Amino acid sequence: MLRTLQDQIIQLKKEQDIAILAHSYQSPDILEIADCKGDSYALSVAAEKLSQQTVVMCGVRFMAETVKILSPEKKVILPVTDATCPMAEQITPERVLQFKEEHPDYQVVAYVNTTAQLKAVCDVCVTSSSALNIVKNMEAKNILFIPDKNLGSYVKANVPDKNIVLWDGCCPVHNSVTEAECLAAKQAYPNAKLLMHPELPADVLQYADVVGSTADILKYARQSDEDCIIGTEKSIADTLKLEKPGCHYHLLSKKLMCPDMRITTLADILKAMKGEGGDVIELDETIRKNAKRAIDEMIRLGQ
Repeated sequence: MLRTLQDQIIQLKKEQDIAILAHSYQSPDILEIADCKGDSYALSVAAEKLSQQTVVMCGVRFMAETVKILSPEKKVILPVTDATCPMAEQITPERVLQFKEEHPDYQVVAYVNTTAQLKAVCDVCVTSSSALNIVKNMEAKNILFIPDKNLGSYVKANVPDKNIVLWDGCCPVHNSVTEAECLAAKQAYPNAKLLMHPELPADVLQYADVVGSTADILKYARQSDEDCIIGTEKSIADTLKLEKPGCHYHLLSKKLMCPDMRITTLADILKAMKGEGGDVIELDETIRKNAKRAIDEMIRLGQ
């Protein structure tokens, strides 16, 4: 059944000149038929270079929005309307605008895992891999980092010369991991390297051998023959197991499964390509331009 759906999708891609982008957290059967795969920002950059004018973004809504921000001329389809990211919607633009009015000496840093509307009222975006470097390179000393308090806490600990204010947002999946689970994993697999995403809480990150983005974790594991404990979404461990069956990849916690990333199926993708489901992403042009300004600043400061 899966193979039949994959074949139908591949055929329709050729017939309609459609590209499929898949976030690394998607299931292996979706990653197999993707033209580009990676983290959200990498996919948005990749989409700009594609010749196809229609792209299907297999992930969650803010990722599809980011593709549209950078490629407004393309038709961007999100296969499942309900594929959202709780963290991306935890903070409203109105709250940020009020803070900026009350604190004019602060610059607002937004994790790329945010809505287009929120990006549009912020000064610069960051990814989990670029956050440290960008915050270090900012001229501003006073910074509001949103929405992820855990990534923000990691940045704050590593850039002590900045005055970083954090709010209450987080990824509920990563934030659920406990210190007890880390200790249990290290005891069960004492020779394995613990690779952790900075969206995990600070009391958990202290046990990490490597802290990095999804791409960083994949890169480290692919270049190493060591056994690893994977401290991010389960699909990363699944992908590594398929790629390197001779190594052992252990999931840090059974709770590391994102229901929003798991909601998309091959059947959803096929229906969306046929125009029978999903959402075509549309953005107000003023919001798109303001959001792109924050992304352009990320690129400038990240160099």
